[in-house]
Amino acid sequence: MVASLLAGATLLIGLLQTALGVPNADAVYLLAVVTAAVVFGTAAAIGTAVASFLLYDYFFVEPTLTLSVADRTAWVDLALLLGVGAIVGQLAAMQRNRAEAAERRGRESEALYAVSRELARRHEPVEGIAEVVPILATATGMRSLWVGLGRSPDQENVVAGTGPDPCTMPRIHCLLRPATGGHAGTADWVTLHAPFRTAEQPGLRDGTTFRVAIEAEGEPCGSIWGVRDIEAGSPDEGQTRVLSVAADQFGRSIERKRLGERAAAVEVARRSDALKSALLDSVSHDLRTPLASIRVAAGNLMDADMTWSPDEQREAAATIDRDAERLNELVTNLLDMSRVEAGELVPRLEPFSLEDLVRGCLARRRVRLGPRQLVVALEPALPPVLVDDLFFEQVLGNVLDNVARHTPATTTVRVHDAPPPAPGMVRLVVEDDGPGVPPEALDRLFDKFFRVRRGSDGSRGSTGVGLSVARGLVEAMGGHIGARASAAGGLAIDIDLPTDARTAPVPPAEEHSP
Repeated sequence: MVASLLAGATLLIGLLQTALGVPNADAVYLLAVVTAAVVFGTAAAIGTAVASFLLYDYFFVEPTLTLSVADRTAWVDLALLLGVGAIVGQLAAMQRNRAEAAERRGRESEALYAVSRELARRHEPVEGIAEVVPILATATGMRSLWVGLGRSPDQENVVAGTGPDPCTMPRIHCLLRPATGGHAGTADWVTLHAPFRTAEQPGLRDGTTFRVAIEAEGEPCGSIWGVRDIEAGSPDEGQTRVLSVAADQFGRSIERKRLGERAAAVEVARRSDALKSALLDSVSHDLRTPLASIRVAAGNLMDADMTWSPDEQREAAATIDRDAERLNELVTNLLDMSRVEAGELVPRLEPFSLEDLVRGCLARRRVRLGPRQLVVALEPALPPVLVDDLFFEQVLGNVLDNVARHTPATTTVRVHDAPPPAPGMVRLVVEDDGPGVPPEALDRLFDKFFRVRRGSDGSRGSTGVGLSVARGLVEAMGGHIGARASAAGGLAIDIDLPTDARTAPVPPAEEHSP
């Protein structure tokens, strides 16, 4: 190629000086020098400048066809040709080298950006590593490349790889040893032997294996392995930098995963402790209060020194029965809450009249509302609901208990239906004109152990499990329960229940004219 450039330049100079009469066309050789510099680099440019000097002296300086110079002034032209050619060639070669370096840096940046992007997109580091292995193999000129994770090279398990070579540790390999300060650009490769391998693997004999260690939290956790053809030599500075940065990114991704798992475990433990504390705080009070009342009433009945009238005995027995029932409901709610969390609720769904279910439940639990006024307004034409009657009674009972616990005795409670949120559903509404709850507490009203703190009752208003159990039971039946501010100023609980599709009205058939 260089010889062709020199030959072409020589012919062009001859044409210019003989045919066109140009007195001195030696600058044409500079084109050959610049071309050689751009294509082949500095050494080729300097060689082309020296060859141009000799060719111009031999063919165009008197006496021609010799290297002698008759006119001493011609030495100035020849010297300028040689000097200018060497300088121009070196400058052009430097520019070429800079362009090549910029191109290499661009490829490195693209590869490292792809590595960072894939690792950031994936929740699992292994998934991100599998995506970037082909990118690394291309960017580093590896015939094959794989990544193994493990505490030591002989314990690594391959998580991703490319190429035909076996993805296991070879007996001899080159390890990247970072320079002082961790600068990948000045790192070097050292050859290591693995004594625990007795024989070289056949697939690796015609190539050189390279390894870059992966560390997370300062401890080894894997390696990047690559195989290059022997004639390709070691990775250059840029390729080494890509491998080093990729190994660092892999390690940081694994480290983030570990830290995330530990943070999640700590958060689970913290929430578990918080739930245990809330459970103990809530249940201990609700257990102690009825137990104390039962013990007092039973102790008085057993006291031989006290004289009881029949009415007083019946009242004491009623107190014991009422508080025992309260304890039974508390234990039932706690057991149901654990069943809800474990997913063990299996309702037996059957069609029921919603009005019959509501009135039956109210007849059994009306006494808990005390002097509160109760208004029931249900549309007679409501379709049957597909529910578990035991689940439904507990849901409505828990909602009524919540009303009785948090509203004054003068409250009016309305139980009525409302337009359903979707076809195939029925909405039952229990609302009151009591004090209601703050708007920010509506979304959390069905959370486990959540209680609205009030100035009068502090944290002792309830256990905070009744509405949580109600939500679990309703959702187990395929419905939904929610809370909102009542139009009467208090709280409204919406209970959406599925209807029985078998009893849905059938639209009349269209009549067709004959």
